Amino acid sequence: MRARVEAEAYVASVCFKHGPPNLVGVELEWTVHHRDDPRRRLEPAALVAALGPHTPRTLDPDSPQLPLPAGSPVTVEPGGQVEISSLPAPRFDHLLDAVIADHHHLARLLDEAGLEFGARGTDPFRTPRRVLDTPRYAAMERAFEPIGPDGIAMMCATAGLQVCVDVGEPEDVPARWNAITSMGPVLLALFANSPELAGHPTGWASARARAVFGCDPVRTTPLPLSDDPINTWTRHVLDTPLLCVRGPGECWDAPPGVTFADWIAGALSTPPTTADLDYHISTLFPAVRPQGYFEVRYLDAQEGSGWVTPAALITALTADRATVDAVAQACAPVADRWVEAAMNGLADRPIAAAARGLIDLGRAAVDRLCLRPEYQRLIAADLDRLHDRTTGRTS
Repeated sequence: MRARVEAEAYVASVCFKHGPPNLVGVELEWTVHHRDDPRRRLEPAALVAALGPHTPRTLDPDSPQLPLPAGSPVTVEPGGQVEISSLPAPRFDHLLDAVIADHHHLARLLDEAGLEFGARGTDPFRTPRRVLDTPRYAAMERAFEPIGPDGIAMMCATAGLQVCVDVGEPEDVPARWNAITSMGPVLLALFANSPELAGHPTGWASARARAVFGCDPVRTTPLPLSDDPINTWTRHVLDTPLLCVRGPGECWDAPPGVTFADWIAGALSTPPTTADLDYHISTLFPAVRPQGYFEVRYLDAQEGSGWVTPAALITALTADRATVDAVAQACAPVADRWVEAAMNGLADRPIAAAARGLIDLGRAAVDRLCLRPEYQRLIAADLDRLHDRTTGRTS
């Protein structure tokens, strides 16, 4: 890869795969704790023993790395957080069936080993410390450390819920991008549940979002609304400094300040490949990340089945163009209130007002997903509870 225009075309083609919005996926991430003492440090051996043949090779190079029974692969994040990534599903209830089954299977494995999932978007008990020792995560820690403590917190003490939806047809991409982005502050506030970190209150409704935004703002700040999100994202990818550069040794540290565009222009001794560009994209962490689909990254991890409702809302609210346009209109007044949402949650009055409108849209949109009655009842009860919270009631 020797020209910026070549890289731009590649990013546009791999990150924005057009087609009808048919598929949905989720990634569930949790902190992991010893059941008898959640403040006790988690060691790699304990995770290997619990995960058995599902252990990822970043933790045990000799593991067969088998997916869970319903097909979800397991990964482990740098602080020992465990994540499952669903297979894409054409129907939301099919996704629920598979992910709930794999979630329960994984919870049983942890329980048999004396471990349990955390219930929040941050680890409220332990100071952040890396469990995984890999060149990527060592380079990340060294790159984030001069910026401040948010880097190690984001890497090792946060857990998120990610929802993945299709990019859509070319003519609908800007509207879908703007709707998914503009409802970010609202959904962040609605599902914020991480006020504590490392044994201390933080003063933020979502300390997870606080850590993400602060760890390296050039790669974590939410991207703006745009009439041309493909160009916005492509420029961002190429003009963001490298976080790490893969090599044969243990040190993957990137030269400070060198962007991917600089690499193309000859800043490093060998030109980058498309695989290097793919890897660079994996080191960008905005609130919404195009990955061939839109990866929604602004939600705190939820306890138990609490992930179902936010995932259903995002799926339903992006299912058709009319709903997408209504979402963008409802959320436009608060589309830039990311910090207020993370700090104050639904105590921010403009966000609470927008949340009521979004929930009203969501009720009708979720009905159109045609879910089985047990799922419909679960989501409807959650939406009623959330609506009460936006008005100050706690019933």
